[in-house]
Amino acid sequence: MKNVFDEAVVTELIGRVNNLNPASKALWGKMNVCQMLAHCNVTYELVYDNKHPRPNAFKKFILKLVAKPYVVTERPYKKNSFTGPQFIINGDRDFETEKKRLFEYLHKTQQLGVKHFDGLESHGFGVLSKDEWNILFYKHLDHHLSQFGA
Repeated sequence: MKNVFDEAVVTELIGRVNNLNPASKALWGKMNVCQMLAHCNVTYELVYDNKHPRPNAFKKFILKLVAKPYVVTERPYKKNSFTGPQFIINGDRDFETEKKRLFEYLHKTQQLGVKHFDGLESHGFGVLSKDEWNILFYKHLDHHLSQFGA
């Protein structure tokens, strides 16, 4: 798994995003490219912005039990897999706005670095190691960039 805390990996991810345009078509799934970028931004909103409500104790227990083993391991996501409600993007989004936000989140994550994330509590999964954070960030974005052929 590539390391999102490595500047070269962030540069590579940004290059892949820059290969997209507002007319890029998905190879699978229901989202358009603008919705996909907004969807990928939710991962970072959960870390950096107080925009989404925290799950209650029961939901957090279920997330840790069911979703966490799928999200923070190197096992690839399947096409058309389940999407959590806060990750469902309805309506139109602006391509350039979502792309810019994603770049800012990628840079911020890389600059904060491994030490910041090692042992940091996630929104729904509890405390994660630096490796789990890396997998969570990289695997999700890689999956969706691949969805659009980037």
